[in-house]
Amino acid sequence: MRRREFIALAAGAIGWPLAARAQQATMPVIGFMSGRSPDDSVHLVAAFHQGLREAGFVEGQNVAIEYRWARGDYGALPALAAELVGRGVNVLLGVGGSARAAKAATATIPIVFSVGFDPVAEGLVESFNRPGGNATGCTILSGQMEPKRLGLLQELVPLVSLYGCLLNPSNAVALRHVQELAEAAQKTSKRIFFARASTDTELDEALRALIVEQVGALLVTADPYFDTRHRRIIEFAAQHRIPAIYHLREYALDGGLISYGPSVTDSYRQVGSYAGRILNGTKPGDLPVVQPTKFDLVINLKTAKALGIMVSAALYAAANEVIE
Repeated sequence: MRRREFIALAAGAIGWPLAARAQQATMPVIGFMSGRSPDDSVHLVAAFHQGLREAGFVEGQNVAIEYRWARGDYGALPALAAELVGRGVNVLLGVGGSARAAKAATATIPIVFSVGFDPVAEGLVESFNRPGGNATGCTILSGQMEPKRLGLLQELVPLVSLYGCLLNPSNAVALRHVQELAEAAQKTSKRIFFARASTDTELDEALRALIVEQVGALLVTADPYFDTRHRRIIEFAAQHRIPAIYHLREYALDGGLISYGPSVTDSYRQVGSYAGRILNGTKPGDLPVVQPTKFDLVINLKTAKALGIMVSAALYAAANEVIE
């Protein structure tokens, strides 16, 4: 009797994991690909999961997610995209600078992206309202706001004659950034020095060049690579007492002087919502590309005081958030 009970219990113990694995195998799979690193994307992944829940999906319960992180190495993105496509995911997410690699990897698997540029101009979709094809998502248009950020930096420290700009030459819109910022600086009779970096070695060299050139203030362009190294950049600016502006609120929260841009967190929530809607049967080409409607100006007053900067009443009043 004991032997039969033992066999029954053993069979049940074996059967449960097999059943769980079988259940997981039948779940739809989302491929989450990012040019960022997981350590600095915890809040973004949480927002993505929130969007999924809004569409009725919870990881491990009725959807599986496979994550791939390039950690700032854009050259790794095509291989990561090919790996997820080969895995046969049901939806492929292209976030953190990986949308182009996702689009190049498949013309059939639905793609949901979050980008900082114009997806129509870059060929990701046919139009904002009717994307067509297999891709849709949202754009925060952060890459188109660099002249605005330079203007805010000039308003904050108007006596600076030479502004520095940190940009990633591997970013497809880097050349446009150079042209737009050079024109914006010329209009105000200011000079701008461009420091370029797409690797850690180049970043060290770029930061040293900013010191050698004696820039008086710094604009850090919107780029996922810089986001993965944002604490290094903030520490550099603090150490050398250089006022700097960034595109994400997270920079200001971590000690950066000022940031201006839309909510990236909300874009990840939107990506999650769209991924869930596609899993529920909606075609990606029928989901309009979402554009930002609100832009936040965040000022870290503690950092301003440490740098000896007096924030004007007008800039203070325009801020959506002031960190004391």
